Amino acid sequence: MAQTTPESTPALKTQQLVTDVLATIDREREREIVARRFGLFDRKETLEQIGEMLGITRERVRQLEKAVVTRLSSTAEKGSLPHIADFEATVLGLLEDSGSVARVSQLTAQLSDSPDREEQARVAFLSQLSPQLTVIQEDDNFYGSVGIKSAYDDKALKARVAGLIDTIKQIGEPQTIDQIAKAAGIASSAEAASLASTSKHLATLNGRWGLIKWPMVNPKNIRDKIYVILKENGKHMHFNEIADAIKDSDFKRKDVTTQAIHNELIKDKRFVLIGRGIYALKEWGYEKGTVADIISEVLRDAKEPLHRDEIVKRVLKSRFVKETTILLNLQGKPQFKRVAKATYALDEA
Repeated sequence: MAQTTPESTPALKTQQLVTDVLATIDREREREIVARRFGLFDRKETLEQIGEMLGITRERVRQLEKAVVTRLSSTAEKGSLPHIADFEATVLGLLEDSGSVARVSQLTAQLSDSPDREEQARVAFLSQLSPQLTVIQEDDNFYGSVGIKSAYDDKALKARVAGLIDTIKQIGEPQTIDQIAKAAGIASSAEAASLASTSKHLATLNGRWGLIKWPMVNPKNIRDKIYVILKENGKHMHFNEIADAIKDSDFKRKDVTTQAIHNELIKDKRFVLIGRGIYALKEWGYEKGTVADIISEVLRDAKEPLHRDEIVKRVLKSRFVKETTILLNLQGKPQFKRVAKATYALDEA
């Protein structure tokens, strides 16, 4: 079968498809219930809201909705519901190319020129009526999603995603989808990515997936974004470089000022100032403190006097400063004393 790609998939006139499907419902009240409950032409409405409008109880609305959808699904399974077979074939083609499952929002973007909320609702509705498709309703754990029923029913899909989440928890840090798929025993990386995208507990950034609570894949504030930038860079950066990197990133909100970034660097204990405007991550082994503090630590760890060249060498491992700055501190701070030519120790007096 020829592959179906987003570029080759014609935009569907879902409003007309849904209108024709609703036209097969004899009673206007039942058409109204389905249209409002699914949000096919306007926002979704609750059972209470529809019941109040129609003058019936919320339970009666629920019963009628269930009966009508069941009837439509049965008609579709017999091949007698307009447009469903063609819609289903189009969606199956897209899903086969994207790992057997996709979020409704992603599918709608491929199927429609204007993937707004109503358009997404229509795609979800038509998918629910399609015999060969599985629909996952949006809740606290999942985004509204559609899968190939022969690959996953509702229960199997949710179980597979739960297994993927457990695997990522066991790994303990963001990883590429290839690594996660291998660890989870999923043959296709595309399938693993598609499954992961349906979960509200997972997120991805810069090619790696992880738990949504992990800043490296879901930075929630300026400090988290700074952390991601430094971590990705793998070495110290000036705060101006960090600001530029955030502005050039894929973060959702990146319109922050350089001053705001500098302020957050100062406040957050994850970041250590190691030079003039230069910051590194504490987890890399850096500790807060002045150059004099670092010299003191070097001498204290050595437990013996050190030549100034050795002091400079050791300080430069944890501070990105000029050698003259280190020498000025050695010569000008009272806690250091020269005990031999160019050799210094801590003044314990």
